[in-house]
Amino acid sequence: MTALLAERLRSHRLTAPARGPVEAARHMLAVQGQEFLAARWALGIRSSGAPTLSAVDRAFDRGELVRTHTMRGTLHVLPAEDVRWVLSVTGDRQLRQDATRQRQLGIDAALVARVEAAFRERLADGGRTRAQLFDDLAEIGVDPAGQRGMHLIYALNVRGILVQGPVVHREDAVSREQLFVLADEWIPETTAPADPLAELFVRYVDGHGPATVEDFAWWSGLPITVAREAAERARTRVTEKTEGLFLGAPRPRRASGADDAATLALPMFDEYYISYADRSAYASAQSMALIGPGKNGMVRASLLSAGRIAGVWTHSAAVGRHRDDPIPELFDGEPTPDPAAVAAALRRYAAFVSAH
Repeated sequence: MTALLAERLRSHRLTAPARGPVEAARHMLAVQGQEFLAARWALGIRSSGAPTLSAVDRAFDRGELVRTHTMRGTLHVLPAEDVRWVLSVTGDRQLRQDATRQRQLGIDAALVARVEAAFRERLADGGRTRAQLFDDLAEIGVDPAGQRGMHLIYALNVRGILVQGPVVHREDAVSREQLFVLADEWIPETTAPADPLAELFVRYVDGHGPATVEDFAWWSGLPITVAREAAERARTRVTEKTEGLFLGAPRPRRASGADDAATLALPMFDEYYISYADRSAYASAQSMALIGPGKNGMVRASLLSAGRIAGVWTHSAAVGRHRDDPIPELFDGEPTPDPAAVAAALRRYAAFVSAH
């Protein structure tokens, strides 16, 4: 067990769990969230006690958590109060990176403005699903097919017009969809940090350190020159353990009896693995090829043992199957965790999702 992995387990609230999912989200700032159930378990596993999917969903329904495109053109779950200032740092770059695809789809500023006006009118009385927004596009003469609808919604997300908020609940099934809502009606007015760029670096290091500027550049999607500027402006608010390796200050309190060697069932796209430019501390090259991201961009749910990835696991959230047992798959060439520990880790996830 290396000191690096022990410190990261602590920063990620895996050995120093937060009081609940909202507190976990505030500590992490942004949790990758294109797979909605996985993002909710990412907050659950970082919470003390026996958190449930319903508890996380209630935080979305209350407006404490939202999901939107904040980094790298990817959906993330954030505390609602942090969305505006984060997008003030990352939004323009995301729009520039999507500009070519938007031109290919015939999306320009005038079309975005027309769609925004239509959505504002239709969302004035409450949230709408993605399918309903696509219907709204068709009604104003905009074909949502061929990814046009998704890229128009993305443009409004990144501009801070829309967020995904309340959960669309399903009877005796895992809810996997949210309503789109107007950000200026759903997100509370808050005071932005004095230096948002420095704040982004500090918050990343708090939830992910020890980490490098290169790691931060990967996670935030910012150019390396901007990432270096962020680190320099935040230098008095973080600890540089060794040259170029930054750690948050103060540190979260480890739980009584926390075990760095414990076995944990991490979700797909978990921040512990995905949020670094260099992931070699976690697994061999052979194992990382099995975890991903692969050509389809997927990152599999993983079994963590002593800070390293020992295998993966699968579970269906399809209607009628969310109470099925998760299925583990251990990797050759990695230390094999105790079978009882694997079973206990998967039971904790099963309890989270089945308490729906």
